[in-house]
Amino acid sequence: MSEKSTTLEFEEWSLTIRPKHGWFDVDIAELWQYRDLLYMFVKRDFVSFYKQTVLGPLWFFIQPLFTTIVFTFVFGNLAGLSTDGLPQPLFYLAGITAWNYFSDCIIKTSTVFKDNATLFGKVFFPRMIMPLSIVTSNLVRFGVQMILFLGMMGYFAAVGASFQVTSGVFLLPLLVLLMALLGLGLGLTITAMTTRYRDLSFLVTFGVQLLMYVTTVIYPLSAAPERYRWLIELNPMTGIIEAFRYAFLGKGDFDMWSLGYSSIATIVILAFGVVIFNKAEKNFVDTV
Repeated sequence: MSEKSTTLEFEEWSLTIRPKHGWFDVDIAELWQYRDLLYMFVKRDFVSFYKQTVLGPLWFFIQPLFTTIVFTFVFGNLAGLSTDGLPQPLFYLAGITAWNYFSDCIIKTSTVFKDNATLFGKVFFPRMIMPLSIVTSNLVRFGVQMILFLGMMGYFAAVGASFQVTSGVFLLPLLVLLMALLGLGLGLTITAMTTRYRDLSFLVTFGVQLLMYVTTVIYPLSAAPERYRWLIELNPMTGIIEAFRYAFLGKGDFDMWSLGYSSIATIVILAFGVVIFNKAEKNFVDTV
C-alpha cells in the first residue's frame, strides 16, 4: 500500500469530535444530524413517564382539570379573586395550560446532568440534544392540554359565556416558542449549577411553585396591587400569559411592549443558559 493511500485512509473519517472553542458554541448542523436521536429521546420520555400507570396519557387531561377545580374553589370562591369577568374555570385553565408547559420545561431540564451522568460519560452525542428532547416531548403534553382548553371554550360558548377569540391567536406559535425557550434557558442554567451545588435540585420544584404566584396564573394583572405590579411585570412569563389569555378569551393587559420585553428577556436568559451549560459540560463528569 502506497504512502498516499495510507494517508487518505486515516483522513477519511465519518465523524470528527472537536473541542468547543467558545462558551456560546452551538453547532446547529450537528444537532440536525442527530435528529433521529432527538426523536428517540422524545419517544422514551413519553413512554417511560406513563409506563405502568392505569390511566396512562389520560393524566394529560386529569392533572390540569383537577388543578382548575381546586383553583376555582380556593382562589375564585373562597378568596374571591377577580377573573376579569371571565368564567372562573376558563380563566384558570388558560393560565394553567401555559404555565404547565413552561414549568415542566424548567423542572425536567434542570436535572439533565444528574439524571444522565452515566450516559453522558459513555457515549458521545451533542449534550444539547437531551434538553431539547425534553422541551419537545413536553410540547406533546401541551398540545393535549390545549385540546382540553379548547373543549372548555366550546362548552362555555355554548352556554352563552362572555368571551371572544381575538386575532392574537395568530401569535400562538410565537408564545409557545417563548415559553419553550424561556423554560429551556432557565433549566440549562439550573442544571449547570447543580453540578456543583446539589442543594439547588431540591429547591427547583418549590421555587417554580413560588414563581407561579408572581405570574398572572391565578389572578389578572389588572387585579394586582399597584405597589407590587412592577415586580409581576418584571417576570417574562407575565406578558406571555396575558397575551395567551387575550388571544383566546379577549381579556388581559396585552400590548406589544410587554410581549417585546418578554421576548428580549427570553433571548437573554437562553443565551446565558447556553453559555453556562457549555461551560459546565466540559468538566461535569468530574463533579456529578
